Amino acid sequence: MSTAAVRTTPFHSRTAALVRGHTWRHWAGYVVPASFDPIHDLEYAAIRGTAALIDVTPLFKYRIRGPGAAALLDRIVTRDVARCKVGQVLYTPWCDAEGKVLDDGTVTRLEEDRFRLTSAHPNLRWLHQNAVGIDAVIEDETFDTAALSLQGPAAREVLKAVADRDLTKLKFFRAVEARLNGVPATITRTGYTGDLGYEVWVQNGEAEALWDLLVAAGEPLGLLPTGLLAMDVARIEAGLILIDVDYVSARRALIERQKSSPFELGLGWTVAKDKAPFVGQRALEKERARGSAWALRGLVVDWDALEELYADVGLPPQVPAAPWRTSAPVYVGGRQVGYATSGCWSPLLKKSLALAHLETPYAEFGTEVELEVTVEHRRRRARAIVTKTPFFDPERKRS
Repeated sequence: MSTAAVRTTPFHSRTAALVRGHTWRHWAGYVVPASFDPIHDLEYAAIRGTAALIDVTPLFKYRIRGPGAAALLDRIVTRDVARCKVGQVLYTPWCDAEGKVLDDGTVTRLEEDRFRLTSAHPNLRWLHQNAVGIDAVIEDETFDTAALSLQGPAAREVLKAVADRDLTKLKFFRAVEARLNGVPATITRTGYTGDLGYEVWVQNGEAEALWDLLVAAGEPLGLLPTGLLAMDVARIEAGLILIDVDYVSARRALIERQKSSPFELGLGWTVAKDKAPFVGQRALEKERARGSAWALRGLVVDWDALEELYADVGLPPQVPAAPWRTSAPVYVGGRQVGYATSGCWSPLLKKSLALAHLETPYAEFGTEVELEVTVEHRRRRARAIVTKTPFFDPERKRS
């Protein structure tokens, strides 16, 4: 880890020389590759066609252990941690007292009384604030643990070549301890691409060895080092939300209307109905009963509508080269009924996709709306259809 204001991950010694386009992005105080080539097309193709290796070290990581570890996590997150089995991973948001989302991440039960919590923002203070009276030890392992995301149809074959145990039966959202050519690691069948994939967690001192052996094992299978741009396209196709883009943390929101509940973010399925009391529980139960004012939905933009808008100015239709992260109004009958927060052109689906917050009456699947687009410096509106997410959901992800 660098001592400079901007950190580099333990994989930087391997990735830096490969970033041919000098395309870097800041993530949680680190600098990581946005793409290795000047454009990310081949890296995206690796996610969907072969295997991609992505540095996800900047995630915040906390170790919670002790007799009260499960009780502490159950007090914070919306999922039922008490029912989480050893070797299981839970995706979960957590909320403030008003039921508005502070952050989202994963809880992995490594042992009966030992867990790892990952998050996008720092949460050490929040953990300690909620640990009063609970017999649990909280340790920040953010700067001690490195992580690689291995994603794509060939990901399992890459790991099989180096792992000391059979990973073919490792289920979706499960974890296992293994050695990869002697490197001790925790392997979780998780990822942020909506595809078959794994995340590999090691101590910083093992990072370079891990990178080298996965690259060597993956090269015959078409593995490519991959940056955040390609992963961003994949996560939009998978309908996965991103903090600071698709929602504002209640901790950082400046006004109430910037906040969102799990139900409003399409995460109602993560809010357990029968579990120990947790932060925001009362507010969420009231919302469950009355319904939500907003819903997060997918939008598929009508291609013919885009063609018409560009034809009006004498141009062929254009699609963004990179995923976009801007607020774009959504209309019905000339009235704004919501806003899109991120989107992309899907190379696989050959569609223009977006994630959008919609007022509940306009969030029914199949509803026709209009998404604001810019055509030759003018704001226009293109037809779009409200759609279920994920847009792309291959069977191999879970099989």
